[in-house]
Amino acid sequence: MEMELDAVIVGAGFSGIYLLHRLRDQLNLNVKIIDAGSDVGGTWHWNKYPGARVDCPAPVYSFNIEEVWKTWNWSEVYPAQQELQAYFQHVDRTLSVSKDCIFNSRVVSAQFDASKWTIKTDNGQTVLAKYFIPAVGFASQQYVPSWKGIDSFRGTIHHSCQWPEEVDVRGKRVAIIGTGSTGVQIVQEWAKEASETFVFQRTPNLCLPMHQKKLDPITQDKMRAETAELFSRCWETAGGLPYEGSSKLFADYSPEECDKALNQLYDEGGFRLWAGAYMDLLLNPEGNRVAYDVWAKRTRERINDPMKRDLLAPLNPPHPFGAKRPSLEQDYFEQFNSPNVHVIDTNAHPIVEVTSCGIVTADGNIHEVDVIAIATGFDASTGSLGSMGICDIDGVDLGKHWRKGVSTFLGLMVPGFPNMFLPYSVQAPTPFTNGPVFIEFQANFIRDMIKKMQSDGIQAVEPHSAAVQDWQAQMETISKMTLFSKAKSWYTGANIPGKPVELLYYYGGIPRYRDACGDAIGRKFQESFSCHI
Repeated sequence: MEMELDAVIVGAGFSGIYLLHRLRDQLNLNVKIIDAGSDVGGTWHWNKYPGARVDCPAPVYSFNIEEVWKTWNWSEVYPAQQELQAYFQHVDRTLSVSKDCIFNSRVVSAQFDASKWTIKTDNGQTVLAKYFIPAVGFASQQYVPSWKGIDSFRGTIHHSCQWPEEVDVRGKRVAIIGTGSTGVQIVQEWAKEASETFVFQRTPNLCLPMHQKKLDPITQDKMRAETAELFSRCWETAGGLPYEGSSKLFADYSPEECDKALNQLYDEGGFRLWAGAYMDLLLNPEGNRVAYDVWAKRTRERINDPMKRDLLAPLNPPHPFGAKRPSLEQDYFEQFNSPNVHVIDTNAHPIVEVTSCGIVTADGNIHEVDVIAIATGFDASTGSLGSMGICDIDGVDLGKHWRKGVSTFLGLMVPGFPNMFLPYSVQAPTPFTNGPVFIEFQANFIRDMIKKMQSDGIQAVEPHSAAVQDWQAQMETISKMTLFSKAKSWYTGANIPGKPVELLYYYGGIPRYRDACGDAIGRKFQESFSCHI
């Protein structure tokens, strides 16, 4: 039950597989992935709730590995979970991933001692490794509010990230608690089948139209021919998407030009209105309000009932547009045009109890239902990392280190935790990007760092405190410039009671972040890292 490796990766999603490919296949290191699941896929292995679908378009929501994308066809622009799961099986066959995975194992402790990490799992296995890479993403630690009586419910209840293969709601009364991206996707499916649907909304989701499209063989061939160029283009954009952001400020537009540009972006669909409105969308309150007003006008036109319209797309913004990640929807707002689909405002009437037959709100109403979907989100990034028992060289838990706030260098390394790398995590552009494109860059950085350590005989490396403080100062400067603090969001940890409220992610865009990483591993290496030979 003991194993010695060069590197241990935790998580078999995009990050874990990219890193396995980089370290095993390019550096010839002895590497294993440890994953709590039974198969590859990460998020797309776990999230089997109805309507689960990616919000970044094919083909760039995929691995930029030629032998993988040359032999795969996407059936639609925004693939569903089932297709993504099949895609990961294709990746597994192409790259031989599973042979180096330890499935059904959860890391319960990890500590660096002298020159190696000692990692232990819940099934009694101990692994020693020079490099430790928790690649668990930002949405793996579920959050469920502590509602009174939740265990007394006699119907069916599931959290979105622990979903069984199938839940039949035909002819049943259903409740969806939460209107983030998961809640939106479940509503779009269940409202079409259930006899009555209750949507419990704390904050309206400022959804954007997805404009889903099926891909015929001719389009698939054309997409494959353009894939390499599309990936190259993504690497140069702030969010890793194949369309450019605006190069203008709000003040550069006349009112008429601005209205026309914003409506065109809304019509084009996807994240274009969020990513391409103007450079200072999340810096300029006046410009932000104009963008919200365009969104609200277009959305309100789709909702018939005046009361539902005011709850789902209020005239006054619930928060700055884009300060919470918008979801992409297909027919979400149209579902509320059915008299059997209701929206309950939990800001005005919070949930106070779950009984054996339904959900009780503060106004005394009892909403009797047969099935409940809990879509209340995640303790983003720090929740999963803080629950793995990761300790520094003195035995102090990472969760304790971050109790009063996150501290990293580039979102990739943490002082006191030598040779540990954190891909797709805090204090990096993580949720502001198309994941696979950004993850590929971080995987390359980690590979290059490890390659340098191997060639230079460096046994251990961790960031200097001055470099950490400088990165923290940059995070705080960006936070003060932006409108993110005006929204109660998982971007800032404000969705979790008792969690420090701070901007958890870097909003400077991929190119600027890439430059900072290039400096750290290049001309500023000595001032960035402390090395032990």
